[in-house]
Amino acid sequence: MALEQALARRRSVRRYGPQALALSAVSQLLWAAQGITGAGDRRTAPSAGALYPLELHLLATRVEGLAAGLHRYVPAMHALQGEVTQATAATMEQAALGQSAVGAAAAVVVITAVQARSAGKYGARATRYVAFEAGAAAQNLALQVTALGLGAVVIGGFDEVAVARALRLPPGELPVVLMPIGVLA
Repeated sequence: MALEQALARRRSVRRYGPQALALSAVSQLLWAAQGITGAGDRRTAPSAGALYPLELHLLATRVEGLAAGLHRYVPAMHALQGEVTQATAATMEQAALGQSAVGAAAAVVVITAVQARSAGKYGARATRYVAFEAGAAAQNLALQVTALGLGAVVIGGFDEVAVARALRLPPGELPVVLMPIGVLA
């Protein structure tokens, strides 16, 4: 699909069918948000000073060939690492203030940020730069979702403490965006 078609067709989708996502599609989605595109570990989304404060977590509920649960995306290896947490679709839906799209999705991508990576160079401006980068990564992901014929919605309304607790995020890593993804209903 051409970029202009993806831009024209991109919509917030909150209802999903019961089908599982293909692992190849999930791989492409994660790459679109934070994949390596060149020397120096350059990525698909811009980053102030190439400091890359973002992390991607995938809560898989229905992904073919992938164990249900939480996984961290490792861009340098284009791989997923399993994480030990209590995170489930139900706990994430509750942390997302009851937004049913989170509980119904085949997978939820959680974009988190370690602002300290940018703050060392940019001080107080790091907050703005991290938000800008998270928006760019979310848009990349939303456009790739559309190009693959899937549905997603960008969610910023959630209990930050509850999401961080469910994901067992280390101190200094905070959730910024939730993106439930699924097959179109």
